[in-house]
Amino acid sequence: MSQATELAAAAGSTDPRVGLRAVLALRRLLDRLEALQVDNARRQGWSWQEIADALEVSRQAVHKKHARRPPVPSYREA
Repeated sequence: MSQATELAAAAGSTDPRVGLRAVLALRRLLDRLEALQVDNARRQGWSWQEIADALEVSRQAVHKKHARRPPVPSYREA
């Protein structure tokens, strides 16, 4: 079972401590995955608008969140 699958199962726990910790871990994982894919899209020449459309957010929101942060290393670089 993958880490994401285990976390998703734990998020449904009846123990709030277990469930909330899993939610936090999933949120962090999703933030990292989003950053990785935004960097991937930018390297491939996508505009901020195209990325925003794919994420169903405004161009301003995605630009504000990702434009000034350092790139996330790809799995091959890490």
